[in-house]
Amino acid sequence: MQRLLAAFAFAALLPCGPSFAQTSPQSSPQSAHVEQFKLSNGFTVLVKPDHRAPTAMQMVWVRVGSMDEVDGWTGIAHILEHMLFKGTKLLKANEFSQRVAALGGRENAFTMKDATGYYQQIPAGKLEEVMKLESDRFANNQWPDDEFKRELEVVKEERRWRTEDQPRALLWEALNAEIWQASPYRRPTLGWMSDLDSMQANDARDFYHRWYIPANAVLVVVGDVDPQNVKQLAQKYYGSIPARTVPVRKPRVEPDQAGVRRLEFKAPADQAYVALAFKVPQLRSFESAPDNDDALALTVLSAVLDGYSGARLDRALTQGPDPVADGAGASNGLWGRGPQLFVLDAVPSKGKTTEQAEAALREEVAKIARDGVTEAELNRVKTQWVASQVYRLDSIMSQAQELGSQWIVGMPVDAEEKLIERLRGVTAAQVKAVAGKYFGDDQLTVGVLRPQPVDPNRKPRQRPAGVRD
Repeated sequence: MQRLLAAFAFAALLPCGPSFAQTSPQSSPQSAHVEQFKLSNGFTVLVKPDHRAPTAMQMVWVRVGSMDEVDGWTGIAHILEHMLFKGTKLLKANEFSQRVAALGGRENAFTMKDATGYYQQIPAGKLEEVMKLESDRFANNQWPDDEFKRELEVVKEERRWRTEDQPRALLWEALNAEIWQASPYRRPTLGWMSDLDSMQANDARDFYHRWYIPANAVLVVVGDVDPQNVKQLAQKYYGSIPARTVPVRKPRVEPDQAGVRRLEFKAPADQAYVALAFKVPQLRSFESAPDNDDALALTVLSAVLDGYSGARLDRALTQGPDPVADGAGASNGLWGRGPQLFVLDAVPSKGKTTEQAEAALREEVAKIARDGVTEAELNRVKTQWVASQVYRLDSIMSQAQELGSQWIVGMPVDAEEKLIERLRGVTAAQVKAVAGKYFGDDQLTVGVLRPQPVDPNRKPRQRPAGVRD
Protein backbone atom coordinates (compact mmCIF):
# COMPACT_ATOMS: atom_id res chain seq x y z
CA MET A 1 0.00 0.00 0.00
CA GLN A 2 1.12 3.55 -0.59
CA ARG A 3 3.47 5.16 1.91
CA LEU A 4 2.74 8.82 2.57
CA LEU A 5 5.86 9.21 4.68
CA ALA A 6 7.85 9.81 1.51
CA ALA A 7 5.35 12.08 -0.19
CA PHE A 8 6.58 14.62 -2.75
CA ALA A 9 9.83 12.72 -3.33
CA PHE A 10 10.72 10.31 -6.08
CA ALA A 11 9.40 6.93 -5.05
CA ALA A 12 12.68 5.19 -5.80
CA LEU A 13 15.15 7.71 -4.44
CA LEU A 14 15.94 5.97 -1.18
CA PRO A 15 15.95 2.23 -0.50
CA CYS A 16 13.27 1.92 2.15
CA GLY A 17 12.23 -1.61 2.74
CA PRO A 18 10.85 -4.26 0.49
CA SER A 19 12.62 -5.85 -2.25
CA PHE A 20 16.54 -8.03 -2.55
CA ALA A 21 17.93 -11.20 -7.42
CA GLN A 22 20.25 -13.82 -7.57
CA THR A 23 20.77 -11.85 -10.75
CA SER A 24 24.40 -10.94 -10.55
CA PRO A 25 24.98 -7.24 -9.92
CA GLN A 26 27.95 -7.54 -12.26
CA SER A 27 25.41 -7.75 -15.10
CA SER A 28 23.72 -4.55 -14.03
CA PRO A 29 24.40 -1.12 -15.52
CA GLN A 30 24.94 0.03 -11.94
CA SER A 31 28.27 -1.82 -12.05
CA ALA A 32 29.55 0.31 -14.93
CA HIS A 33 32.44 2.51 -13.87
CA VAL A 34 31.44 5.91 -12.52
CA GLU A 35 33.83 8.80 -13.11
CA GLN A 36 33.88 11.27 -10.25
CA PHE A 37 35.72 14.56 -10.16
CA LYS A 38 35.39 17.98 -8.59
CA LEU A 39 35.63 21.30 -10.35
CA SER A 40 37.83 24.06 -8.94
CA ASN A 41 34.76 25.89 -7.59
CA GLY A 42 33.67 22.82 -5.58
CA PHE A 43 30.99 21.44 -7.95
CA THR A 44 31.03 17.62 -7.86
CA VAL A 45 30.52 15.80 -11.16
CA LEU A 46 29.51 12.14 -11.56
CA VAL A 47 29.51 10.55 -15.02
CA LYS A 48 28.31 7.05 -15.83
CA PRO A 49 28.35 5.77 -19.43
CA ASP A 50 25.47 3.59 -20.62
CA HIS A 51 25.59 3.11 -24.38
CA ARG A 52 22.47 0.96 -24.81
CA ALA A 53 20.46 3.87 -26.27
CA PRO A 54 21.47 7.23 -27.81
CA THR A 55 20.09 9.26 -24.91
CA ALA A 56 21.52 11.04 -21.90
CA MET A 57 20.21 12.20 -18.54
CA GLN A 58 21.50 15.31 -16.81
CA MET A 59 20.55 15.84 -13.17
CA VAL A 60 21.64 18.60 -10.81
CA TRP A 61 21.08 17.85 -7.14
CA VAL A 62 21.39 20.59 -4.54
CA ARG A 63 21.91 19.51 -0.94
CA VAL A 64 19.07 21.65 0.35
CA GLY A 65 15.48 20.75 1.09
CA SER A 66 12.74 21.40 3.59
CA MET A 67 15.04 20.29 6.43
CA ASP A 68 17.16 23.39 5.78
CA GLU A 69 14.26 25.79 6.32
CA VAL A 70 13.47 27.60 9.54
CA ASP A 71 10.15 28.17 11.26
CA GLY A 72 8.11 30.84 9.53
CA TRP A 73 9.65 30.05 6.14
CA THR A 74 8.45 26.50 5.52
CA GLY A 75 7.87 25.59 1.88
CA ILE A 76 10.55 27.95 0.61
CA ALA A 77 12.77 25.21 -0.86
CA HIS A 78 9.80 23.96 -2.86
CA ILE A 79 8.68 27.32 -4.21
CA LEU A 80 12.26 28.11 -5.16
CA GLU A 81 12.27 24.92 -7.24
CA HIS A 82 9.29 26.38 -9.12
CA MET A 83 11.02 29.73 -9.52
CA LEU A 84 14.05 28.23 -11.23
CA PHE A 85 11.81 27.82 -14.27
CA LYS A 86 10.91 31.51 -14.23
CA GLY A 87 13.91 33.06 -15.92
CA THR A 88 17.57 34.02 -15.91
CA LYS A 89 19.59 36.88 -17.34
CA LEU A 90 19.25 35.13 -20.70
CA LEU A 91 15.86 33.39 -20.54
CA LYS A 92 12.30 34.54 -19.99
CA ALA A 93 9.85 32.78 -17.69
CA ASN A 94 9.15 29.19 -18.82
CA GLU A 95 11.59 29.53 -21.73
CA PHE A 96 13.85 26.89 -20.15
CA SER A 97 11.19 24.21 -20.60
CA GLN A 98 10.44 25.37 -24.13
CA ARG A 99 14.12 25.10 -25.07
CA VAL A 100 14.42 21.57 -23.69
CA ALA A 101 11.28 20.47 -25.54
CA ALA A 102 12.67 21.94 -28.77
CA LEU A 103 15.77 19.75 -28.30
CA GLY A 104 13.53 16.67 -28.18
CA GLY A 105 13.90 16.28 -24.44
CA ARG A 106 11.79 16.04 -21.32
CA GLU A 107 12.50 17.70 -18.00
CA ASN A 108 11.18 18.24 -14.50
CA ALA A 109 12.23 18.95 -10.94
CA PHE A 110 11.46 17.81 -7.39
CA THR A 111 11.80 18.94 -3.80
CA MET A 112 12.17 16.63 -0.82
CA LYS A 113 13.27 16.92 2.77
CA ASP A 114 16.93 16.23 2.00
CA ALA A 115 17.46 17.78 -1.43
CA THR A 116 16.17 19.61 -4.49
CA GLY A 117 16.78 18.22 -7.96
CA TYR A 118 16.44 19.19 -11.61
CA TYR A 119 16.73 16.87 -14.60
CA GLN A 120 16.54 16.63 -18.37
CA GLN A 121 16.56 13.55 -20.59
CA ILE A 122 17.61 14.41 -24.12
CA PRO A 123 19.22 12.88 -27.23
CA ALA A 124 22.86 12.36 -26.33
CA GLY A 125 23.99 14.79 -29.02
CA LYS A 126 22.08 17.61 -27.28
CA LEU A 127 23.84 17.27 -23.94
CA GLU A 128 25.93 20.42 -24.33
CA GLU A 129 22.83 22.53 -24.94
CA VAL A 130 21.09 21.41 -21.74
CA MET A 131 24.30 21.76 -19.72
CA LYS A 132 24.48 25.36 -20.88
CA LEU A 133 20.84 25.92 -19.93
CA GLU A 134 21.05 24.23 -16.52
CA SER A 135 24.29 25.89 -15.46
CA ASP A 136 22.83 29.27 -16.45
CA ARG A 137 19.77 28.94 -14.23
CA PHE A 138 21.80 27.50 -11.35
CA ALA A 139 24.02 30.61 -11.42
CA ASN A 140 21.72 33.31 -12.78
CA ASN A 141 18.15 32.63 -11.68
CA GLN A 142 16.08 35.84 -11.59
CA TRP A 143 12.47 36.91 -11.95
CA PRO A 144 10.18 39.86 -11.16
CA ASP A 145 8.07 40.00 -8.00
CA ASP A 146 4.86 39.61 -10.00
CA GLU A 147 6.08 36.26 -11.35
CA PHE A 148 6.73 35.11 -7.80
CA LYS A 149 3.26 36.14 -6.67
CA ARG A 150 1.63 34.19 -9.49
CA GLU A 151 3.70 31.08 -8.81
CA LEU A 152 3.02 31.29 -5.10
CA GLU A 153 -0.68 30.85 -5.85
CA VAL A 154 0.17 27.73 -7.89
CA VAL A 155 2.08 26.33 -4.91
CA LYS A 156 -0.80 27.07 -2.54
CA GLU A 157 -3.18 25.25 -4.84
CA GLU A 158 -0.71 22.36 -5.01
CA ARG A 159 -0.75 22.18 -1.23
CA ARG A 160 -4.56 22.06 -1.23
CA TRP A 161 -4.51 19.30 -3.86
CA ARG A 162 -1.69 17.15 -2.44
CA THR A 163 -2.30 17.62 1.28
CA GLU A 164 -5.47 19.38 2.36
CA ASP A 165 -7.70 17.23 0.16
CA GLN A 166 -5.94 13.99 1.20
CA PRO A 167 -6.82 12.82 4.72
CA ARG A 168 -3.83 10.52 5.11
CA ALA A 169 -1.48 13.22 3.87
CA LEU A 170 -2.93 15.56 6.48
CA LEU A 171 -2.46 12.88 9.14
CA TRP A 172 1.18 12.35 8.16
CA GLU A 173 1.85 16.08 8.16
CA ALA A 174 0.55 16.30 11.72
CA LEU A 175 2.24 13.05 12.70
CA ASN A 176 5.68 14.20 11.56
CA ALA A 177 5.25 17.31 13.69
CA GLU A 178 4.46 15.02 16.63
CA ILE A 179 7.29 12.53 16.04
CA TRP A 180 10.09 15.07 15.78
CA GLN A 181 10.81 17.77 18.33
CA ALA A 182 14.24 19.05 17.28
CA SER A 183 14.72 17.40 13.90
CA PRO A 184 13.78 19.63 10.95
CA TYR A 185 12.02 16.61 9.47
CA ARG A 186 9.02 17.89 11.44
CA ARG A 187 8.33 20.53 8.77
CA PRO A 188 6.17 19.75 5.71
CA THR A 189 7.94 19.95 2.37
CA LEU A 190 5.06 21.94 0.87
CA GLY A 191 5.08 24.30 3.84
CA TRP A 192 2.40 25.39 6.26
CA MET A 193 -0.25 27.47 4.53
CA SER A 194 0.25 30.40 6.92
CA ASP A 195 3.94 30.52 5.95
CA LEU A 196 3.03 30.52 2.26
CA ASP A 197 0.52 33.31 2.89
CA SER A 198 3.24 35.53 4.35
CA MET A 199 6.07 34.57 1.99
CA GLN A 200 7.76 37.34 -0.02
CA ALA A 201 9.81 37.24 -3.22
CA ASN A 202 12.99 38.24 -1.40
CA ASP A 203 12.59 35.28 0.98
CA ALA A 204 13.05 32.94 -1.99
CA ARG A 205 15.90 35.03 -3.43
CA ASP A 206 17.74 34.95 -0.11
CA PHE A 207 17.30 31.18 0.15
CA TYR A 208 18.60 30.76 -3.41
CA HIS A 209 21.72 32.85 -2.79
CA ARG A 210 22.36 31.08 0.50
CA TRP A 211 22.23 27.48 -0.73
CA TYR A 212 22.67 27.33 -4.53
CA ILE A 213 26.44 27.14 -4.28
CA PRO A 214 28.75 24.92 -6.40
CA ALA A 215 30.17 23.14 -3.35
CA ASN A 216 26.60 22.28 -2.25
CA ALA A 217 25.63 20.58 -5.51
CA VAL A 218 26.38 17.61 -7.74
CA LEU A 219 26.03 17.23 -11.51
CA VAL A 220 25.08 13.69 -12.56
CA VAL A 221 25.28 12.64 -16.22
CA VAL A 222 24.26 9.12 -17.27
CA GLY A 223 23.83 7.71 -20.76
CA ASP A 224 25.49 7.50 -24.15
CA VAL A 225 28.33 9.85 -23.26
CA ASP A 226 32.11 9.98 -23.10
CA PRO A 227 33.32 10.87 -19.57
CA GLN A 228 36.20 13.03 -20.79
CA ASN A 229 33.89 15.01 -23.04
CA VAL A 230 31.43 15.49 -20.18
CA LYS A 231 34.29 16.64 -17.96
CA GLN A 232 35.31 19.26 -20.50
CA LEU A 233 31.72 20.48 -20.88
CA ALA A 234 31.24 20.58 -17.10
CA GLN A 235 34.37 22.67 -16.70
CA LYS A 236 33.20 25.00 -19.48
CA TYR A 237 29.67 25.60 -18.18
CA TYR A 238 29.64 24.76 -14.47
CA GLY A 239 33.27 25.47 -13.67
CA SER A 240 32.87 29.18 -14.34
CA ILE A 241 30.27 29.64 -11.58
CA PRO A 242 31.89 31.61 -8.75
CA ALA A 243 32.87 29.57 -5.69
CA ARG A 244 31.32 30.43 -2.33
CA THR A 245 31.40 28.87 1.11
CA VAL A 246 28.52 26.62 2.10
CA PRO A 247 26.82 27.96 5.25
CA VAL A 248 27.50 26.08 8.46
CA ARG A 249 24.60 23.83 9.42
CA LYS A 250 23.83 23.70 13.12
CA PRO A 251 23.36 20.25 14.64
CA ARG A 252 19.70 19.54 15.42
CA VAL A 253 19.84 16.33 17.41
CA GLU A 254 16.52 14.72 18.26
CA PRO A 255 16.22 14.17 22.03
CA ASP A 256 15.47 10.72 23.35
CA GLN A 257 11.80 9.89 23.49
CA ALA A 258 10.34 8.79 26.83
CA GLY A 259 7.07 6.97 26.31
CA VAL A 260 4.62 6.41 23.50
CA ARG A 261 3.09 9.43 21.76
CA ARG A 262 -0.37 9.30 20.22
CA LEU A 263 -2.13 11.52 17.72
CA GLU A 264 -5.86 11.33 17.04
CA PHE A 265 -6.69 13.05 13.77
CA LYS A 266 -10.15 13.72 12.39
CA ALA A 267 -10.80 14.34 8.70
CA PRO A 268 -13.46 13.54 6.10
CA ALA A 269 -12.53 10.06 4.86
CA ASP A 270 -14.06 6.79 3.77
CA GLN A 271 -11.90 4.58 6.00
CA ALA A 272 -9.89 4.75 9.18
CA TYR A 273 -6.12 4.39 9.08
CA VAL A 274 -3.40 3.75 11.65
CA ALA A 275 0.35 4.34 11.39
CA LEU A 276 3.02 3.26 13.86
CA ALA A 277 6.30 5.14 13.51
CA PHE A 278 9.29 3.76 15.42
CA LYS A 279 12.57 5.68 15.68
CA VAL A 280 15.40 3.48 14.41
CA PRO A 281 19.11 3.90 13.59
CA GLN A 282 20.15 4.94 10.12
CA LEU A 283 22.87 3.56 7.88
CA ARG A 284 25.78 6.03 8.00
CA SER A 285 28.43 3.94 6.26
CA PHE A 286 29.09 0.38 5.10
CA GLU A 287 31.50 -0.29 7.94
CA SER A 288 30.33 -2.93 10.38
CA ALA A 289 29.09 -1.08 13.46
CA PRO A 290 26.08 -1.67 15.73
CA ASP A 291 23.83 1.03 14.25
CA ASN A 292 24.82 0.25 10.65
CA ASP A 293 24.27 -3.47 11.15
CA ASP A 294 20.89 -2.87 12.81
CA ALA A 295 19.75 -0.48 10.04
CA LEU A 296 20.42 -3.20 7.47
CA ALA A 297 18.67 -5.87 9.54
CA LEU A 298 15.65 -3.59 9.94
CA THR A 299 15.49 -3.21 6.17
CA VAL A 300 15.39 -6.99 5.81
CA LEU A 301 12.75 -7.16 8.55
CA SER A 302 10.53 -4.75 6.61
CA ALA A 303 10.85 -6.99 3.57
CA VAL A 304 9.92 -10.08 5.59
CA LEU A 305 6.81 -8.27 6.76
CA ASP A 306 5.82 -6.62 3.49
CA GLY A 307 8.31 -7.46 0.74
CA TYR A 308 6.14 -9.54 -1.57
CA SER A 309 2.56 -10.63 -2.19
CA GLY A 310 1.59 -12.94 0.63
CA ALA A 311 4.27 -11.72 3.04
CA ARG A 312 3.63 -11.88 6.79
CA LEU A 313 1.46 -8.77 7.18
CA ASP A 314 -0.59 -9.67 4.13
CA ARG A 315 -1.21 -13.21 5.37
CA ALA A 316 -1.90 -12.30 8.98
CA LEU A 317 -3.97 -9.13 8.61
CA THR A 318 -5.74 -9.18 5.24
CA GLN A 319 -6.40 -12.85 4.49
CA GLY A 320 -8.57 -15.51 6.07
CA PRO A 321 -12.25 -15.61 7.02
CA ASP A 322 -12.13 -12.63 9.41
CA PRO A 323 -9.41 -10.18 8.22
CA VAL A 324 -8.52 -7.30 10.51
CA ALA A 325 -7.35 -5.01 7.70
CA ASP A 326 -7.99 -4.25 4.05
CA GLY A 327 -4.32 -3.40 3.64
CA ALA A 328 -1.17 -3.41 5.77
CA GLY A 329 2.47 -2.53 5.19
CA ALA A 330 5.95 -1.96 6.55
CA SER A 331 8.87 0.23 5.49
CA ASN A 332 12.27 1.20 6.84
CA GLY A 333 13.95 4.54 6.10
CA LEU A 334 17.53 3.13 6.08
CA TRP A 335 19.40 6.36 5.31
CA GLY A 336 18.97 10.10 4.94
CA ARG A 337 20.38 13.41 6.11
CA GLY A 338 18.17 13.21 9.18
CA PRO A 339 16.94 10.49 11.58
CA GLN A 340 14.93 7.58 10.23
CA LEU A 341 11.74 5.67 10.98
CA PHE A 342 10.41 2.16 10.68
CA VAL A 343 6.71 2.42 9.80
CA LEU A 344 3.91 -0.11 10.18
CA ASP A 345 0.50 0.92 8.85
CA ALA A 346 -2.92 -0.52 8.15
CA VAL A 347 -6.44 0.27 6.98
CA PRO A 348 -8.87 -1.59 9.25
CA SER A 349 -11.45 -3.70 7.48
CA LYS A 350 -15.16 -3.13 7.96
CA GLY A 351 -16.18 -3.82 11.54
CA LYS A 352 -12.61 -3.68 12.85
CA THR A 353 -11.01 -0.87 14.83
CA THR A 354 -7.69 0.90 14.55
CA GLU A 355 -6.85 -0.52 17.97
CA GLN A 356 -7.28 -4.06 16.64
CA ALA A 357 -5.18 -3.25 13.57
CA GLU A 358 -2.47 -1.70 15.74
CA ALA A 359 -2.35 -4.75 18.00
CA ALA A 360 -2.16 -7.07 14.98
CA LEU A 361 0.73 -5.11 13.47
CA ARG A 362 2.71 -5.19 16.69
CA GLU A 363 2.00 -8.89 17.21
CA GLU A 364 3.60 -9.78 13.87
CA VAL A 365 6.82 -8.04 14.91
CA ALA A 366 6.61 -9.68 18.34
CA LYS A 367 6.33 -13.11 16.69
CA ILE A 368 9.59 -12.52 14.87
CA ALA A 369 11.21 -11.30 18.09
CA ARG A 370 10.12 -14.57 19.76
CA ASP A 371 10.47 -17.11 16.98
CA GLY A 372 12.69 -15.50 14.35
CA VAL A 373 12.43 -16.01 10.59
CA THR A 374 13.21 -19.02 8.46
CA GLU A 375 16.18 -19.23 6.12
CA ALA A 376 13.79 -19.80 3.21
CA GLU A 377 11.94 -16.60 4.08
CA LEU A 378 15.20 -14.70 4.40
CA ASN A 379 16.52 -15.96 1.08
CA ARG A 380 13.29 -15.08 -0.67
CA VAL A 381 13.31 -11.42 0.35
CA LYS A 382 17.02 -11.05 -0.38
CA THR A 383 16.54 -12.48 -3.86
CA GLN A 384 13.66 -10.12 -4.54
CA TRP A 385 15.62 -7.13 -3.24
CA VAL A 386 18.58 -7.71 -5.52
CA ALA A 387 16.28 -8.34 -8.48
CA SER A 388 14.33 -5.14 -7.94
CA GLN A 389 17.50 -3.09 -7.57
CA VAL A 390 19.02 -4.53 -10.75
CA TYR A 391 15.89 -4.17 -12.86
CA ARG A 392 15.14 -0.68 -11.58
CA LEU A 393 18.52 0.47 -12.80
CA ASP A 394 17.78 -0.55 -16.37
CA SER A 395 16.74 3.08 -16.99
CA ILE A 396 19.21 5.94 -17.08
CA MET A 397 16.75 7.95 -15.01
CA SER A 398 16.94 5.45 -12.16
CA GLN A 399 20.73 5.27 -12.41
CA ALA A 400 21.00 9.03 -12.12
CA GLN A 401 18.55 9.02 -9.20
CA GLU A 402 20.69 6.47 -7.38
CA LEU A 403 23.92 8.40 -7.85
CA GLY A 404 22.41 11.73 -6.88
CA SER A 405 20.51 10.52 -3.83
CA GLN A 406 23.59 8.64 -2.57
CA TRP A 407 25.75 11.76 -2.93
CA ILE A 408 23.20 13.79 -0.97
CA VAL A 409 23.56 11.52 2.08
CA GLY A 410 27.34 11.20 1.74
CA MET A 411 27.52 7.69 0.32
CA PRO A 412 30.15 6.56 -2.23
CA VAL A 413 29.42 6.06 -5.93
CA ASP A 414 29.44 2.28 -5.49
CA ALA A 415 26.94 2.43 -2.64
CA GLU A 416 24.39 0.26 -4.44
CA GLU A 417 26.80 -2.66 -4.84
CA LYS A 418 27.97 -2.30 -1.25
CA LEU A 419 24.38 -2.17 -0.04
CA ILE A 420 23.48 -5.37 -1.87
CA GLU A 421 26.58 -7.10 -0.51
CA ARG A 422 25.82 -6.05 3.07
CA LEU A 423 22.13 -6.96 2.84
CA ARG A 424 23.00 -10.39 1.51
CA GLY A 425 25.03 -10.91 4.68
CA VAL A 426 22.20 -10.15 7.10
CA THR A 427 21.40 -13.23 9.17
CA ALA A 428 18.15 -14.56 10.60
CA ALA A 429 19.58 -13.97 14.08
CA GLN A 430 20.11 -10.28 13.30
CA VAL A 431 16.55 -9.90 12.06
CA LYS A 432 15.21 -11.54 15.19
CA ALA A 433 17.37 -9.31 17.37
CA VAL A 434 16.21 -6.00 15.86
CA ALA A 435 12.58 -7.13 16.03
CA GLY A 436 13.04 -7.39 19.79
CA LYS A 437 15.07 -4.20 20.19
CA TYR A 438 13.39 -1.28 18.42
CA PHE A 439 9.64 -1.77 18.78
CA GLY A 440 8.95 -0.68 22.32
CA ASP A 441 6.83 2.26 23.43
CA ASP A 442 9.79 4.59 23.95
CA GLN A 443 10.49 4.61 20.23
CA LEU A 444 6.85 4.79 19.10
CA THR A 445 4.50 7.48 17.85
CA VAL A 446 1.03 6.33 16.75
CA GLY A 447 -1.17 8.27 14.37
CA VAL A 448 -4.84 7.38 13.98
CA LEU A 449 -7.14 8.78 11.32
CA ARG A 450 -10.72 8.99 12.62
CA PRO A 451 -12.91 9.30 9.53
CA GLN A 452 -15.58 11.98 9.46
CA PRO A 453 -18.56 12.15 7.07
CA VAL A 454 -17.63 13.00 3.51
CA ASP A 455 -19.66 15.68 1.77
CA PRO A 456 -21.40 13.80 -1.09
CA ASN A 457 -21.62 17.01 -3.14
CA ARG A 458 -17.95 17.85 -2.91
CA LYS A 459 -16.04 17.47 -6.17
CA PRO A 460 -12.43 16.22 -6.11
CA ARG A 461 -9.90 18.98 -6.69
CA GLN A 462 -8.13 18.66 -10.05
CA ARG A 463 -4.36 18.69 -10.46
CA PRO A 464 -3.41 22.38 -10.60
CA ALA A 465 -1.88 23.74 -13.78
CA GLY A 466 1.81 24.39 -13.30
CA VAL A 467 2.44 21.60 -10.79
CA ARG A 468 5.67 19.93 -11.88
CA ASP A 469 6.57 17.18 -9.43
